[in-house]
Amino acid sequence: MKIILKQEVSGLGTPGDVVEVKDGYGRNYLLPQGYAIPWTKGGEKQIATIKRARGAREIRDLGHANEVKAQLENLTVKLAVRAGEGGRLYGSVTPAEVADAVQKAGGPALDKRRLELPGHVKSVGDYKVQIKLHPEVAASFTLKVTAAK
Repeated sequence: MKIILKQEVSGLGTPGDVVEVKDGYGRNYLLPQGYAIPWTKGGEKQIATIKRARGAREIRDLGHANEVKAQLENLTVKLAVRAGEGGRLYGSVTPAEVADAVQKAGGPALDKRRLELPGHVKSVGDYKVQIKLHPEVAASFTLKVTAAK
């Protein structure tokens, strides 16, 4: 099945890419979740608008990605969340919360979909968070999760 990606799908492609996937994966997951649209000749025209929108918010080039990487790796992000006894959180930390915390710590605006948390963050502590800035550049920074008072 040929589809056009509307969002980045890890291991598959970026928005605007035309990819070939197994029928079940496309029909049962990618299309219902809104990650993709079926490929048609009319859909080819939508690719241009998707790529234009992606270009506006994407890291400009490899040099810019390396600048952002250097900025992020020198950053320690602190996130205060509600926690119970023993440091267990009520719920878990989401990528959107991490992206907001990076901005509050003086870092750049990040796309929450590119953040890779180390599993489910459900307790207080230090975590290594990775973000894919560019196809060739990935950065990591330390996230300190603390209990809110």
